[in-house]
Amino acid sequence: MTSATDSPSPAAPRLIATDLDGTLLRDDKTVSDRTIAALAAAEEAGIEVFFVTGRPARWMDVVSDHVHGHGLAICANGAAVADLHADGKLIKVRPLGRDIALDIVHTLRAATPGVSFAVELTTGIHYEPAYPPFHLDPGATVAVAEKLLHEETPGTGAPVLKLLAHHAELAPDDFLALARTAAGHEASFTRSSPTALLEISGPGVSKASTLALCCAERGISPAEVVAFGDMPNDVEMLRWAGTSYAMGNAHPAAIAAASDRTATNGDDGVAVVIERILAERRSPDAAR
Repeated sequence: MTSATDSPSPAAPRLIATDLDGTLLRDDKTVSDRTIAALAAAEEAGIEVFFVTGRPARWMDVVSDHVHGHGLAICANGAAVADLHADGKLIKVRPLGRDIALDIVHTLRAATPGVSFAVELTTGIHYEPAYPPFHLDPGATVAVAEKLLHEETPGTGAPVLKLLAHHAELAPDDFLALARTAAGHEASFTRSSPTALLEISGPGVSKASTLALCCAERGISPAEVVAFGDMPNDVEMLRWAGTSYAMGNAHPAAIAAASDRTATNGDDGVAVVIERILAERRSPDAAR
């Protein structure tokens, strides 16, 4: 693995795919002026920029002012594609079946006593009494997961984007490994929080698989994509992209999956790479 300063840039990248928290955003959840300028310059040079995040569309206000061109973002770890030019309207949904989610709830309750759940729907998040509350979602329903996932008439409820599982005592990576062993055949398990908080999506749903769909629609190959990430939920995307960068602050799994490394999110690691790509495009040698 090489660093952002000594590795060659990919040939004619057409799309930049970047995670947000711990990657594009600084620790205070802002986007630096340097990064804002780099994103705008990339779009001006004809390189599309996709934000690819575990966040739901309603939490995309941190970057909505910095969206150019198409305005699309991949949210909820690939479970939704949102149009940020249309107030986060969902234009693609890849849901987790409620029956599968219920099976996973029952399996994890048996395998990891003390687990609590939240259900992320296309309409908002709802959670159990023991689950850490979401202060950004004051309208959430609080009830046991079985009730939150129940439908009086099958098919009438809002689609489930993610099931979230929290454990107050297990180590985050241990919890992920245990859950994948117990129920990984039913759904996609990952995590992005520093706490033991799992994010569970439909089978085959990930940042990578939805990004691949979006790129195929545009005739963009993996070799033409540069990706950035820092946590286990970025691993598949970092492996899929032709060129990928783990942040200087990245989880070991992200570092192992990426082809390169860049600076930390606090040191504008994404901007460092974008600036170099654009500089090499402008250099006389790049045209030879």
